[in-house]
Formats: sequence, structure tokens, C-alpha cells
Amino acid sequence: MGNPLFATKSIDSLLTEAGDTGEHSLKRALGPVNLVTLGIGAIIGAGIFVLTGSAASLYAGPAIMLSYVLAGIGCVFAGLCYAEFASMIPIAGSAYTYGYATLGELVAWIIGWDLILEYAFGAATVASGWSSTLVAFLQDYGISLPPEICDVPGAKWVEYEGRWSPESAVSLSADQLAGLPHATCAFNLVAFLAILGVTTILIIGIKESANFNSVVVFVKLAAVLTFIAVALPFVLKHPAIAHENWKVFLPPNTGSFGSFGWSGVMRGASVVFFAYIGFDAVSTAAQEAKNPQKDMPIGLLGSLIVCTILYIVVSGLLTATVHYSHLNIGAPVSLAIRQTGVKWGSYVINAGALAGLSTVMLVMLLGQSRVFYSMANDGLLWKWAGDIHPRFRTPWKSTAIVGVLVAIVGSLVPIGTLGQLVSIGTLFAFVIVCAGVWVLRVRRPELVRPFRTPWVPFVPIMGILISLALIASLNALTIVRLFVWLGIGLVVYFTYSVRHSKVRNSGGQ
Repeated sequence: MGNPLFATKSIDSLLTEAGDTGEHSLKRALGPVNLVTLGIGAIIGAGIFVLTGSAASLYAGPAIMLSYVLAGIGCVFAGLCYAEFASMIPIAGSAYTYGYATLGELVAWIIGWDLILEYAFGAATVASGWSSTLVAFLQDYGISLPPEICDVPGAKWVEYEGRWSPESAVSLSADQLAGLPHATCAFNLVAFLAILGVTTILIIGIKESANFNSVVVFVKLAAVLTFIAVALPFVLKHPAIAHENWKVFLPPNTGSFGSFGWSGVMRGASVVFFAYIGFDAVSTAAQEAKNPQKDMPIGLLGSLIVCTILYIVVSGLLTATVHYSHLNIGAPVSLAIRQTGVKWGSYVINAGALAGLSTVMLVMLLGQSRVFYSMANDGLLWKWAGDIHPRFRTPWKSTAIVGVLVAIVGSLVPIGTLGQLVSIGTLFAFVIVCAGVWVLRVRRPELVRPFRTPWVPFVPIMGILISLALIASLNALTIVRLFVWLGIGLVVYFTYSVRHSKVRNSGGQ
């Protein structure tokens, strides 16, 4: 039988499971438009509205546009591999399921545990940005929330021109800042409540979630297009401002790896990679697609292409409107639109960003609970994690428990730290998926592949190399945190999963 640690899940049993439509299975309710909007719903949001600012400010400057190009290229290679798997094995679980079918149980466990980190911290990162955006949105209408409940413990906020905002967002000297009213934040209650709200929507049902998402995607796209429509004329009318902000397009390296220069573009790409993780969340909904063989590739690649173009345009306009050094805040697009002086634009952007970040939280937590569900079904996690609600037909227990934990993390941990953790989780998943496509082509060439990744093994190899290069350009502490998380996972695996694994107990493939 070979080493049981590397027992694979039978492809035939996966296809049988995918065809199950009984009351204990997930409900097939999603068409191609739902899947593309699900992808855009996850992709457009956190990256464009939140992390673009901090990545430009800390790592790449205006050259953040090049970071998006690099991240987008890496995503195309990985996306082609995801599309082959998702059309061939249309089942919940994403990279976890694909790893189980090709590389064995231990690899599947590692990737599943890693995906839990990716999606949970992804939702927490977005909740943090959602909170900053809500504060800006309410202040547009003259409503000020107490700053103490709007950011992570220890964050410093100031009141300037009648608005509370993070100290780093205000373009004043240290002496001028000292004369303003200050507040030290205690707990991000806004982020906490946002996650609990999204968790409730997910428990009620997938179709309701997808419809809510489709409506919000159009609101969010309107916000992105409004930003372009307002910022582009502003930049064209004020070329001196744009010239000043872009005078140094690629700021020189400060002497340490990842701090500007070309290594900063690399680190920027690995941080904004977070912005692309929506398309792999699409693959977790494969078991709920009406015609997964045809629709999954459309959903994956369609959402990826639309979003890459928008990202490059928005990041360029953002850094042309506001100097990159002031963008390390939770709501950079909101700050940029205020710089243009177009007041109504601020209302639309903040409303769209709120809507956008809501859908990203929704898709992240959807993906997270579906990975939990798949692992519990295979006996690798506790049985309760796979329990389906009799009325709503959703994995309600795991959704509720994860929702509460994510709400706590999102209200206590700074957004930059969360974003890097999510990026490393995503990149690690991409490596496994790309390797899995290559391995399966060699081991099982006869399998029906409704969508075939072109140029194998070139495409999988490029996906692996770009992902590993981006992992290497993240900071060392992030890599250490990943290994600590995986260490905890291996303890769970060897103390619980090895005894309850259905594949092991049935003798593997």
C-alpha cells in the first residue's frame, strides 16, 4: 500500500462525492455569472481598498503598479492549474482536496491547515479595513464613532479638521500633530461586529450569500470606476501634483531587503498577492456549481483578468494623487478621493469600499468553512465541524466557531501583520496546486480533464517558482509564524487525524 502518510484519496470516490445531491450534501445553486461575481467579490476589496496603500508606503512606492503586474502573472499560472483541478474534481475544499487526490494525506493535511490560516486571517484583515472605511463613511455624514473602538489596541488617532483618523494619515509635522486632540485605541469593536454579521449571513445559506454578493459586486465595481472617473481628470488637470508624487517612481532601496528598490517591488507583490486570493475561493464553491466542468474555468480566469486590469489602473492613480509615504492606513482610497476635493466621490467610494470589503469577508469565511467541512468529512477534523444544518444546509457549527475566533483576531491584530500571514498562506497553497497538476498528468494521464492547463509542465513550474520567490521576499517573522502554525497542525494530525482518517481506514487508493 505504501506509506499511509501519503495515502491518496481515490479520484473516483471524489467524483462520486461530487455527484451526490442528497439532503446531507451541499446545494448546487451557482451558475457562471455567480462564480465570476464570487471571484470579483473576493478579489476586488481588500487589495484595492486596503493593502495597496500600505504596500506602496512601506515597500514599493509608485512602483506598486509593477508589483501588481508581477502578482497577476503568478496568479495566471496558478489560476490555470486551479481551473484544471476545479473542472476535474468539482468538490468543496480547493487546494486541500486537490492535494489529497495527488500528493497524499499528509500534504493534504498541511495545505488544509494552511488554508484555514489563509481564509481566517484574510477575513480578519478585511474586517480591519472595513472598520477604517466605516469610520470614514460615517464622518462624511457628520457621525463620529469613538476612536477607541475603531482600531487595534495601542493605535494612535488624531482629530484634524473635524475628522478622526490614524496619525500616519495626517500630513503634518510632529510639532503640529502634538497640538491636536489624540486618542489611543483599545479594541476594534467595529471589526468584531462586522465579522459576526457576515457569519450570520453564511449560516443562513449559500444561495442567499451568493445573491447578496452579486448585488454588492456591482456596487463595488461602481465605486472602483468612480474612483478612476474622479482621480484620472484630477491627475490630468494637476500634472504638477502627479509629477511631484511620481518624481521617484521606484524609490531607491534603503539598505535592507524589501524596503524599496526592486526587492521592494518583490515584497510589494508578495503582500498584495493577498488581493488575488478571491479566485482560489471560487474553487471552494465547485461542489455548489450547477455545471462545474464548464463554469469553474470561466469563474476563475474571468474574475482574475478583470481584476488585474483594475488593480494596475487604481494603484497608479492612487500614488499619483497622494504621496506614497502617507498611504499606510486602513482606507487609502478614501483619503485619495478627499484629496481631489470631489465630495460626492468620497461618499460613493466609501459606500463601495464598505460593500466590497463585506463581500471579501463573506467569501473568505465561506472558503474557510468549506475547507473545514471537507476535512471533517474525511475524518481529519472533528466530526462536529462537518455537521450540516438540517434547514439551511450549511456547515453551521464550523462557520459559527470560526466566525467568533476571526472576529477576536481581527479586532486585536494590526492589518499589516495579518495581510502578510494571508499572503504566505495563499502562496503556499499555489505551490501545492501547481505541483499537483503536474504529478497527476504523469500518474493519471487517462483522466478526463474538461479544462486542460496548457503547456504542462512549463505552466505549473512557473507557478511554483514565482510563488516560492514571493514567499522568500516576505519578512522572516511571517515565515516563522507559518511554521509555528503548521507545527500546531501536525500535533492535531498525529494525535487525532491519523486515527480517524477515512482514507487510511479504508486502505487508501
